[in-house]
Amino acid sequence: MKIQTHTINNTNIAEIISEEVIINNIEDGLDLLGNLYYQDFGKIIIHKQNITPDFFDLKNGIAGEILQKFSNYRVSLAIIGDFGAFESKSVKDFIYESNKGKHVNFLSSTAEALQKFAG
Repeated sequence: MKIQTHTINNTNIAEIISEEVIINNIEDGLDLLGNLYYQDFGKIIIHKQNITPDFFDLKNGIAGEILQKFSNYRVSLAIIGDFGAFESKSVKDFIYESNKGKHVNFLSSTAEALQKFAG
């Protein structure tokens, strides 16, 4: 795993670069948040490919637990990828509602995430 640092408006943004799944479960998500939070990153970009597909099965609670912690710590998260393949109405609604807020966004590119973080 590599951390690409972006800085916008004096805020450090960590972009996770990896070919592997980084978040396999709730604990992995909390570890990532904690490690980056204490390295002074206020915003995080992670790619969909780095998150277990189980994250998008909302019934198991992985997404809710992880995203609640990001919200509690006031760390913004952008998840980058193609989300059009999801057929579940609940997942589509979840993504739609998340994108209306400021803390968690599902976006198509790093450039879009940086633009969103810039305000």
